[in-house]
This record gives sequence, structure tokens and C-alpha cells, in this order.
Amino acid sequence: MILSDTDIKKSLESKEIVIDPLKLSQIQPASIDLSLGYTYLKLRCNQIVRFDQPVKYTEIENETLIIPPLSFLLASTKEYVKIPPNLTAFVEGRSSIGRLGLFVQNAGWIDPGFEGNITLELFNASSQPIQLNSGHKICQIVFSKLISPAQSQYQGKYLYQKFATPSKVHQDINQ
Repeated sequence: MILSDTDIKKSLESKEIVIDPLKLSQIQPASIDLSLGYTYLKLRCNQIVRFDQPVKYTEIENETLIIPPLSFLLASTKEYVKIPPNLTAFVEGRSSIGRLGLFVQNAGWIDPGFEGNITLELFNASSQPIQLNSGHKICQIVFSKLISPAQSQYQGKYLYQKFATPSKVHQDINQ
């Protein structure tokens, strides 16, 4: 069951869901708009990307950034998010952003118990450079109620992340 704006507001008021900072204008009929932070990671050139080794990134902190055509970046939401054990969430790009050729992805579900800023995968699929501005609404988070609360909450490698966070897939090899 997807939470409506009424359910979202109640959950925010009771602090069951935490989104910080948050303006009421970000609450949509069945989601909350999230905005772009100011940290980015760009894959460094001339490396072979392997799943069993850390990947090298260039860190960028800026209020404004141009993403060239056919380029990929990691970014972060401005908002810090906390999900309770009875909810899960997923992030979708806003259609207005997608219509410009910018694909916004958050790989997978946001598990119950997740807490942190959300790392976003951005891909400029267009033939034109796209200017990214910190604070601009970039995606939306949708909450879904679980039939029963999760027995085990998220304790993964991205818990409490604060900025654009690199892939840690190399840590999966030893598990």
C-alpha cells in the first residue's frame, strides 16, 4: 500500500518518517519531492571497473555543475531520510527532469531502517549539457507500508551516508 499525502503528513508529524530539511510544498499526492545536494562523484578515467576492487572517483563539491552529454555522475539528495521498520521506499526521477534527458536512478528499494542522504545515479542521455543546481527538485520518494514490520532493519554498508557515496560492491565479495 502506497502512502498518500495524508498518511505522509501524519507520519512526518509523529516523526515516524524523518525528512530533513523539508518544506510542505515538497509533499505531493503520493510522494515527497527531494532536491539535489552539492556533492558529486565522477568515475575516474582509464581504469577497469571491477566488482572485487574499490573504484576510483573524483570528488566534486559545488552548488552548480554541468553534466556533459552521455555522462554519468553520482549525486546526493539535500535531504536526510529516516525510514521506520514498517515502511519501505523507492526513489523515482521526476518526469519533468526525465523529459530533459536526465535519468535519475536510485538502485533498488530503500529498506526499512535506512537512515541517511540518498545517493543518486545521474545519467545525461541527451546530446546537450545539463546544468545541475543544488536545491533543485530532482526526484521523488514514494513510501509503501509493509504488511508487518521488518524483523531485521537495514544495517548495510550505506547506512548513515551523508554525501554522494561511492559503490561498495567490492565489499560483497567477502560476504
